[in-house]
Amino acid sequence: MRVPVVQHSGLRRSLRRRRALWTGGEVLVTAGLVLLLLVAHQLWWTNREARRGAEHKVQALEREWGAGGGDHGGSGTAASSPPARAAGGARVRGQAGTVRPSRPVRSQAYAVLVIPRLGLRVPVAEGVSKQNVLNKGYVGHYIGTQQPGQAGNFAVAGHRNTHGEPFRYINRLRPKDLVEVETSGATYTYAVDRTLPQTSARDAGVVRAIPRSVVRPGYGYSEPGYYITLTTCTPEFTSRYRLVVWGRLVSMRPR
Repeated sequence: MRVPVVQHSGLRRSLRRRRALWTGGEVLVTAGLVLLLLVAHQLWWTNREARRGAEHKVQALEREWGAGGGDHGGSGTAASSPPARAAGGARVRGQAGTVRPSRPVRSQAYAVLVIPRLGLRVPVAEGVSKQNVLNKGYVGHYIGTQQPGQAGNFAVAGHRNTHGEPFRYINRLRPKDLVEVETSGATYTYAVDRTLPQTSARDAGVVRAIPRSVVRPGYGYSEPGYYITLTTCTPEFTSRYRLVVWGRLVSMRPR
């Protein structure tokens, strides 16, 4: 009987192939776990931390206002005139005795945005910096637009996904849904009026004093008023376009 000859070179090649396959499998599994951790961090951890921080900031603002804390801008003065004539916004004396609105400190939270339909209660901070405002779960006020209750357009932005995602469901808002802005001086109530489902991220017209899309001119307004604008990214998990919700001031309640 012939004894089979063992081909050592063939065995070595087979072992090398097996090792390569095993190593490749380990790399793929490791890469998958890292990717899974990154997704979990973005979709769960950032939301958890941002929401917790935002809740604490809302509570801190309410405690400060309850204790008669100082003015942070856009706080509103008590007035008995109707919303269409209420000036809103804090007032301080200038050097020449003129009256001018105070300005919130950049990246500082100074108001609370409340949307009952969505169960949302979130701080409003000055500016739309991702790192210092939006990624903290706050809503950011577009610098250069008006303050709550003032004539013109109080325009804000918020994340749709991750980092607290306060504006994830603003696409569910319908006409006459209420949006409230609480400040140290008053609560301003706006009623949702119109929605622009999608526009360019560069559509600056939506946050002008008289908001009107320059990309889709059929959406917006043509007359001065007291407006609020909510903006966020769309579709979800992208930042290619913007979703816009507009409302009009319907009442002001002094604190």
